[in-house]
Amino acid sequence: MQWHNFYALIGGACATLVALIFVAASIGAEVFKLKDQAGIRSFLSPTVVHFTAILVVCLLASVPTETWVLLGALLACVGAIGLVYSGWVWRRVMKHGIVASIDTVDRLWYALLPIPAYLMVIAAGVGMWKRSEPSLDILASALILLLLMGSETRGT
Repeated sequence: MQWHNFYALIGGACATLVALIFVAASIGAEVFKLKDQAGIRSFLSPTVVHFTAILVVCLLASVPTETWVLLGALLACVGAIGLVYSGWVWRRVMKHGIVASIDTVDRLWYALLPIPAYLMVIAAGVGMWKRSEPSLDILASALILLLLMGSETRGT
């Protein structure tokens, strides 16, 4: 697959970023208070989930023995899980009243933009199921969008 270097690069970057987030969270654990827990879960956890989703997609796309149909089905599953998780994050932000205390950019990056990104992963999975070459570009765009969302750290 021509895309091997792309998946290796973006997957490696996300694995490194997940590790750095865990280091930062463990160092900062003493600073965070109980009242900050809802905000941390609403902002830090989605970042880890998005980076992990990218890593999982890159690993799936790099398996040499997969068929287009199997890869498409697995990508659709990853996208569906991400979509459900994004809806849960939005519900959590609304439930804890965090939405009123954050600006529009944070609402966009942490709660709303993941939804189209995961829909793109699902669309890429369906496209791969149908052996459509443009689905690779859709998947790459979704991964880049998730990487950008995970890299936005203003709300944490």
